[in-house]
Amino acid sequence: MGRQLKWKVLLILAILFGSLWSIYPLSQKINLGLDLQGGMHLILKVDTTGLNKKQAEDAAERALEIIRNRIDQFGVKEPVIHQQGKDEIVVQLPGITDRERALDLIGKTAHLEFKLVSDDLGLLEKAKSGEAPEGYELVPHEKEQLLLERKAALTGEALVTATVSFDQSQFNEPYVSLEFNAQGGREFSRITRDNVGRRLAIVLDGKVQSAPVIKERIPSGHAQITGRFSMEEASDLAIVLRAGALPAPIHIEEERTIGPLLGKDSIQSGIKASLLGGVLVVLFMCLYYLLAGIVASLAVIFNFLLILAGLALLHATLTLPGIAGMILTVGMAVDANVLIYERIREELRGGRPIRNAITTGYHKAFTAIFDSNVTTLIAAILLFWFGSGPIRGFGVTLTLGLIASMFTAIYVTRVFFDLLVESKLLKNIRMFQLIGPTKIDFIGKRRICYLLSLVVILGGMIYFLLQGDKAYGIDFTGGQIQEYRFKESLSAEQVRSSLSDIGLADVSLQQFQETHALLIRTSGDTAKEVSSELKKDFPNNPVEILRVEKVGPSVGKRLRFQATLALFYALGGILIYVWFRFKNAAFAVAGIIALFHDVFVTLGMLAVTHREVDLTVLAAILTIAGFSINDTIVIYDRIREKLRTMRKATLVEVVNLSVNETLSRTLLTSFTALLSVLALFLFGGKVINDFSFSLLVGFISGVYSTVYIASPLVIAWSGRRR
Repeated sequence: MGRQLKWKVLLILAILFGSLWSIYPLSQKINLGLDLQGGMHLILKVDTTGLNKKQAEDAAERALEIIRNRIDQFGVKEPVIHQQGKDEIVVQLPGITDRERALDLIGKTAHLEFKLVSDDLGLLEKAKSGEAPEGYELVPHEKEQLLLERKAALTGEALVTATVSFDQSQFNEPYVSLEFNAQGGREFSRITRDNVGRRLAIVLDGKVQSAPVIKERIPSGHAQITGRFSMEEASDLAIVLRAGALPAPIHIEEERTIGPLLGKDSIQSGIKASLLGGVLVVLFMCLYYLLAGIVASLAVIFNFLLILAGLALLHATLTLPGIAGMILTVGMAVDANVLIYERIREELRGGRPIRNAITTGYHKAFTAIFDSNVTTLIAAILLFWFGSGPIRGFGVTLTLGLIASMFTAIYVTRVFFDLLVESKLLKNIRMFQLIGPTKIDFIGKRRICYLLSLVVILGGMIYFLLQGDKAYGIDFTGGQIQEYRFKESLSAEQVRSSLSDIGLADVSLQQFQETHALLIRTSGDTAKEVSSELKKDFPNNPVEILRVEKVGPSVGKRLRFQATLALFYALGGILIYVWFRFKNAAFAVAGIIALFHDVFVTLGMLAVTHREVDLTVLAAILTIAGFSINDTIVIYDRIREKLRTMRKATLVEVVNLSVNETLSRTLLTSFTALLSVLALFLFGGKVINDFSFSLLVGFISGVYSTVYIASPLVIAWSGRRR
């Protein structure tokens, strides 16, 4: 073994063992996203409209600290809490599945007031008739109405701590015990001394919790809030009172709550799809390329290991779209090997010795592999930049996968071949060939294809536009999605009849009979009411909340704008890069038109099949843009090569020959990627079903547009000139 080859082997072994060390033990090194383990993702908006200029300046920061204190006392493991922008707070709570309790704990303003109750019956009757006396307010409490003094006698600012205690009666019910500071204690003593016999209302966020009669002066500086609390309710109330009141009300702009059952299903589906996709790709490569296929398969396993190591080193979170990204990069890693092997096949066919064929094959394939990976990398970076939550996870995984695939496909496999050749174990590379040399006149059929594409795109886009907001998911329009799973399936009529009692008979329903699941889409937050009604009306059919997703209308508009911006930035970035690499506007413009073709075809198919465009579909579309240009670049690379050697041929002849010579690798690279995506579509679960469907449509459209749109348009743009 030569010295240079020895160092290469040592480098690969060092990276291999370093990767294994970085991911061991895997359960502790890789964090699972909320969509895999269950939990809540919230974006909270601090409403500063009721504050003066000075108070709004740091309201979000103060709210952030108070919310953090509440969550810390609640005992959530590894929460993520940070400020976003000027007045938004991002909260992620892994493992939390009691949605109502968590929202109440986080969202309660916790403004505590002690107000004296008027015992003047005349004033009370006057207030009930609609003429509340000045300085008083009429407030309901249980089965009565209380006339309270507007000005609080004491507020929660004097509070030192709040704890859960139990009464000593036979019921042993929990209550919240309050302790005031020295000044507050003196004030509370004065209030109780001067108002013996009157009722003192304890008001939290405008709601009367209790209104006991003051029987005697209370000098201890202690008070208590009773109200038939459960242990959890009393504990949560004590937490929010200890943490302090929020400086301003907060509103939930976005919510993603995933139940543990759906998270478990997602993990199982992701693992099943990953294994199947990997096995299909490895089997195909081994059967088609024989020994070379085994080398590529080992590189794919190494590639998979490098992605996990990258996630561990970056302390990144693995999400369900992230698993999809891993499966996809397996197919794309194999694509690079296909490009190399087909180049080696050509060199061997030309009579070159095996060592020279390998060297030349890798050299000639490098530019196409590099260019195609960079264009996909542009889309991946934009996914991370503009995405959020699981979509960013997909962007991270895709980026790591692209970098890893460049290393494994170009460097690792080359070292394998060099070792085999140097050790005299490899004297010839045998491969099957399903698609031999072809002489199809692709360019001659371009006008028919232009017309076909125009009809498909116009038909699909008209249908898409006619859908209006129905074409978009709640990510882009706002609203709420609730998904429930019953032990036994219910008919839509039964569900509508149940929901009609709470005024929701006309909501959008989607049923999944095979899993007994039900999807409900509403414009407002109705999850609490719907859940209670379903449990009440179907007591013998247990129901579990799988997920609740809510997006405010303003957030939906912002996400739609960001999605459009990300798409055009991606296409613009690809346009500039292709223009720069090929030094020719014709290649760049033709390639971008082909990308728009694939995007529009995908959107049209989504509309026709009644699928919604959401953030995961946006991730798919950006991936399609990056992947579609890959095959186009392979042909462009061959055209550029032929233009240097076939100086007397016309541009039509050069393009036609280039498409024919690269047809086998165009079909093979697309086929290996489609194997991975097909596994995602069939076994990845319904959460990413629209994502995988979009990829299937886009990849198939990409093969067609590469051959019949991008290549002929180079000629049309160039006007048949060289």
